[in-house]
Amino acid sequence: MTVDPLADNRKIRIVDVVEEARTMGIRAPMVIRFQDLLRHRVVELNHAFIQAIHSEGYEGAYRGVFPIKVNQLREVVEEILSAGRRFGYGLEAGSKPELIAALAMDESRDRLVICNGYKDNDYIRLALLGRKLGRRIILVVEQASEIPRIITLANETGVRPWIGIRVKLNTRGEGKWATSTGENAKFGLTTSEILTATRQLREAKLHRCLKLLHFHIGSQVPNIITIKNAVTEATRTYVQLVQMGFPMGYLDVGGGLGIDYDGSRTNFESSMNYSMAEYARDVVSNVRDVCTSSDVTVPTLVSESGRAVTAPHSLLILEVFERISRKESVPSLISPQEKPKVVADLEHLLNEPGGYSRLERFHDAMEKKEEAFSLFNHGYLDLEGRARAESLFWDICRQIDQEAGTGYQPEELLNLKQMLSDQYVCNFSVFQSLLDHWALKQLFPVAPIHRLDEEPSVNATLVDITCDSDGKIDQFIDLQDVRNYLPLHPLNGKPYYLGVFMVGAYQDIMGDIHNLFGRVSEAHVFLEEDEDNGFYIEETIEGNRIAEVLKGVQYNPEDLCRRMKRQVDRATRKDLVKPREGVRLLEFFESQLECKTYLNINYESEGGKP
Repeated sequence: MTVDPLADNRKIRIVDVVEEARTMGIRAPMVIRFQDLLRHRVVELNHAFIQAIHSEGYEGAYRGVFPIKVNQLREVVEEILSAGRRFGYGLEAGSKPELIAALAMDESRDRLVICNGYKDNDYIRLALLGRKLGRRIILVVEQASEIPRIITLANETGVRPWIGIRVKLNTRGEGKWATSTGENAKFGLTTSEILTATRQLREAKLHRCLKLLHFHIGSQVPNIITIKNAVTEATRTYVQLVQMGFPMGYLDVGGGLGIDYDGSRTNFESSMNYSMAEYARDVVSNVRDVCTSSDVTVPTLVSESGRAVTAPHSLLILEVFERISRKESVPSLISPQEKPKVVADLEHLLNEPGGYSRLERFHDAMEKKEEAFSLFNHGYLDLEGRARAESLFWDICRQIDQEAGTGYQPEELLNLKQMLSDQYVCNFSVFQSLLDHWALKQLFPVAPIHRLDEEPSVNATLVDITCDSDGKIDQFIDLQDVRNYLPLHPLNGKPYYLGVFMVGAYQDIMGDIHNLFGRVSEAHVFLEEDEDNGFYIEETIEGNRIAEVLKGVQYNPEDLCRRMKRQVDRATRKDLVKPREGVRLLEFFESQLECKTYLNINYESEGGKP
């Protein structure tokens, strides 16, 4: 598996990155960031709007911003600001901590800083501080109650703010986040509230501070028609505000630009039926048409595309180290004269299927399996007999599944492959690294990064090492819809790596520390033609150590060691352990505090199990 960060045929073998990272002390689970790809996405987005503005004869400009909430990591934000410098590409903040980061990280007076989210007085003061320094900071009013406070603090500080208003559109979003938009959205002003807000600004003689109209139609919008309708409705509101005498100048179309996670190019929620270029053209042309028909000067366009910028650059590497399978047959230890009838019936069904249909044999096998379970519960079947019955049942199911043709399949047999699939145990936490899959059933591309010259012969789901049964990946991309298993290679006692792609948006930030599995390690990769394998790892960041995650939940490592020492001392006095053994036990306990939170997997030299 390779990555082509700049789409110029300079490919990087992912497994080479994994192996080099191992020599630097970084092991799976790890996140690989292809920084050139991140920069490329920033350039691609800005070029899409520049080309659309040129081709559509648009007389305004584009000034995009990156919403920090999508990925607040300093390394990510720095690369985005660096790549976007020549385009005037700025930042969007949705909280006080994000605004503090945005103010400090970007010193340019030419780029926008868009301030969204709920705001207290200190948030507003921070934005006014930036205005006093000459920064292009726009306070977007999300709630009607913010207008009086902005007016009061502007008069108090003597700073004339730049103000924006977020409008609640009647146009509904589409996809997983559709409910975050429309009349019941938690952010934005209704039309009547907008009129009240504009009247308050006039009375405070701050009407010329109203610079921007903002809307957001939801994240990962799969259908371009939804975006067109939202842009048209918002532009109508923008035009009305200009005609009411407000200077305006900026129209912020928010986020929503999608990522084609499943490659289908459809309006399925994990895809998108448009390209980035089409998105830019439709935004530009719809705004132009509405403004031209109303004889209003077109605004500077702003967008807050975060997922589309960051998702592709990041890759999660998982290591499979164990298999949970139903394919292990139980050898018969039952003598012929002691064989229970239910076991004999299942053997007959397996070995002599006769002229019965696949569905009829499945029904018979299910009936016999339930019979065996009932006999066991009533004490008429021993443990060995039950194990033999279950093993035969799964053998029959595999036989029925292997006989499947390409024609019509009875509905009850469609799930056989899922029933028979193995579970591959991976050294990671879904709750830390793929929270959107657990919480929202977001589909991510998953594939082996090596052994691609071998046919994958094992159908499997993926489970993590947390103690929660929800810690699994059991929905995968398919050509038709969603598949409940993934074809993978059989384990061979050597490291087997899977890549989970397009995880650069939200997953780095929203993960929790369920079971105290903390952040995974990272490797930051750049293209380099002078290197033999075409890349170099600029930086590695180690994942959390056990002491760090314990501190995060208010455990003091030194106190834990003291408590453990008291227990060892008591055991030594009672002669439960020898003094030297007690010292070694305590040293081992203390050493584990400095270890990584994930499993330390080692393979035997002769290809044995980990």
